[in-house]
Amino acid sequence: MNSRYKTYPEYKNSEIRFLNVIPQHWAISKVRFISSFGRGLGITKANLQDIGIPCVSYGEVHSKYGFEVNPSKHCLKCVDEEYLITSPDSLLAKGDFVFADTSEDIEGSGNFTQLTSNETLFAGYHTVVVRPSSDNYYRFLAYMFDSSEFRSQIRDAVKGVKVFSVTQAILKNTNVWLPTYEEQQKIANFLDHETAKIDTLIVKQEKLIELLKEKRQAVISHAVTKGLNPNAPMKDSGVEWLGEVPEHWVISRAKFLTDFITSGSRGWAEYYSDEGALFFRIANLTRNTIEPKLESIQNVTPPEGKEGGRAKIKKNDLLVSITADLGSICVANKEIENGYVSQHVALCRPNNFVSSARWLGYFFLSDAAKEQLLGSGYGGTKIQLSLEDVKELILVMPNHNEQIDIANFIDKKMAMFLKLSTRAEEQIKLLLERKTALISAAVTGKIDVRDWEES
Repeated sequence: MNSRYKTYPEYKNSEIRFLNVIPQHWAISKVRFISSFGRGLGITKANLQDIGIPCVSYGEVHSKYGFEVNPSKHCLKCVDEEYLITSPDSLLAKGDFVFADTSEDIEGSGNFTQLTSNETLFAGYHTVVVRPSSDNYYRFLAYMFDSSEFRSQIRDAVKGVKVFSVTQAILKNTNVWLPTYEEQQKIANFLDHETAKIDTLIVKQEKLIELLKEKRQAVISHAVTKGLNPNAPMKDSGVEWLGEVPEHWVISRAKFLTDFITSGSRGWAEYYSDEGALFFRIANLTRNTIEPKLESIQNVTPPEGKEGGRAKIKKNDLLVSITADLGSICVANKEIENGYVSQHVALCRPNNFVSSARWLGYFFLSDAAKEQLLGSGYGGTKIQLSLEDVKELILVMPNHNEQIDIANFIDKKMAMFLKLSTRAEEQIKLLLERKTALISAAVTGKIDVRDWEES
């Protein structure tokens, strides 16, 4: 990167851990000397409402509006206007920082957002407010706080095992390095311009990934309901969400294409172990593929007399989520054979009418199946299916050879979509690495952008 930009003429040892050298004329300080501190509102989620004064809490800092927030652009929950009177110290001004004071992982320690407008905004629960003095340019400080050199100091200081706490004391004692105010503005303007270009490229890759997901779903849904022959004679299926289907295909239900449909037993958590049979849960199913998701899979050692009966997995069984993300599935392969399913997963064992379990799995992934499953679900916040709902799922069945051809066709398309999506994800990763490196180089003085002009 340095080959594209010039460096400063002279450097000095920073005497800061995680930062080797800085330009000779830059000053060293600590956050407590350039800022005042406050806390967010002492509220809970129950105090949030749809109208009132916008409020940003640690959840939005971690997951939605990291680095910067603007109430006129971002959708935020609100608090009652009475807090304007009772808690004015939690009100933010333009340029103020809101740090999340807890994180579930070490990487999230030091996450913050900065108010970039003059809108009225409260800092919410589990936050620390850092109010920079006017002696430094707030936008430069944002980039410095986001640099790996600054964040490494915080991660080195936090305490915790499952939850990591970022206290005011940690933030106050963190080192900062400061060019002149004019130079800070120049660096911030440079980074605003260059990171915006990188962000634009990232958005394009993210849109490509979404388009590939839509295309993948369309290919699956069309193949399993219309077939591969565009010239095949069609008939009205008599089912609204199926529409017209090939004339020689048979309308059926899942219960007629399976030997049985069952689910696992309750109370298996007490038999979890570090080794033994695989225990298949909702977390191991997705709507992205019919392959099992083996990350974070659990093992069980069932005691004598609790072997799971028909809930023991065999190769080519279809596993379907009946709680939460309805229709998430997989087709069992050798890797999960002889495992067990939880009570939240339906196990469907295809019969002789099915020549390709993968074809059946792809039908369950189709829009036609999803429409039925969502319509059959019951419950409040956690929608569920009964085994009877799964049994009554209406399918359209090709002959044996077509089932195999359709499964092979979709397999090839899925491999192509996966390759393109993986490439896009790798591009996003490289762009993010480039962005991080550029920010660190600019805010630590590895590159000199004082003469930079926007082209």
